Amino acid sequence: MTEPHPVILLTGLPSSFVAQRLLGQLLFTHPAAVVKCLVAEALLEQAQHMIRRLPMKEQARVETVRGDATAMDFGLPGQRFVALARQIDVIHHCVCANYAGIGRDAARRAYVGATGEVLELALASDGRLQRLVHWGSALLSHPNSGRVTETEWRRPPAFRSRNDEMRFRAEVLIRDAMQRVPITILRPSIIVGDSRTGEIDPLEAPYALFQQLLNTPLELRVPVPGRGDQFCHFVPIDYVIEAGLAIADDPRSAGKTFHLTDERPLSVQRVFDLITGAAERPATAPRLPRNLAALLLRAPGLERVSVAPRAFLELLAIDVVYDARNARDLLAGTGIECPSLASYLKTVLARVQRDQESRSKPRRVRPHPHFEEMDDPLDS
Repeated sequence: MTEPHPVILLTGLPSSFVAQRLLGQLLFTHPAAVVKCLVAEALLEQAQHMIRRLPMKEQARVETVRGDATAMDFGLPGQRFVALARQIDVIHHCVCANYAGIGRDAARRAYVGATGEVLELALASDGRLQRLVHWGSALLSHPNSGRVTETEWRRPPAFRSRNDEMRFRAEVLIRDAMQRVPITILRPSIIVGDSRTGEIDPLEAPYALFQQLLNTPLELRVPVPGRGDQFCHFVPIDYVIEAGLAIADDPRSAGKTFHLTDERPLSVQRVFDLITGAAERPATAPRLPRNLAALLLRAPGLERVSVAPRAFLELLAIDVVYDARNARDLLAGTGIECPSLASYLKTVLARVQRDQESRSKPRRVRPHPHFEEMDDPLDS
């Protein structure tokens, strides 16, 4: 990075859970950096609320840039777009569209359009840009069974959702630009809560699944989707952020792809047993076909919390292993390791349960430990 005041552009705030957590970690890891957050006008108030949770000293190093990542030149005048490009040393691209019912065109703009505009900014940097970090997903390219390496990138025979299709197309753009732009691709698997605090994004499918299982009537045994012996590819957000940033800051990561995954995943059966055990629920039911399990998880009495899409249940039971050799090599000696799901699942479930018992809306914003704890008006 250019010293003494590197400038980092962060996209995705306030919608992306990764961007929310990444902001605090960037400021902590780079104490001289200025972080510019690209935020749409309609989301500015929510983003500023998040920023105000930072200690005052760190707030001074955060700037909001009013712009639409999906619009040409972010909706900025051409000269301002070029001027912004020539200020930026590093880009962390985290744009997401994680709301139900998103249309195809909206998903395309959110992922493909925004990624194209970020690449245009990178190319307009006049050589200043040192790294573009693309936060993607390990779940988008995989065979029906087998081992997925970090160099593998194959279009699946069918996409589980339009979001998956557009995220895949966005990474195609990124990979095609690797010869012209210094790019690092980070691919986490299914992100769950913080392994230390249990903080979890209530808008993501794992929260809905945990909520669903915790609210299962005692007389109903929870069905396990699929055979149950496939691996469940959960990974905690704290590991994703700490490992991802350590990799992105390493000069050796340019031009490479990294899986941020648990290389010792538990089986789906084991995960469901841990959840029902922690929740003091009856043991899981015999294994059922995924479609039937999805229907049973929508049985009478569960409709209030049954919001996890069937695609997510299918995702739990894909028979693959994600190889993370590149990540393992670069993280060697850093002390950053992915904790076992068994060591923190109870912590995450307790957080979900407390959210329910409080009968208040779960916090959409969960600060990194470097954020100050403040009363959140969104909780009242």
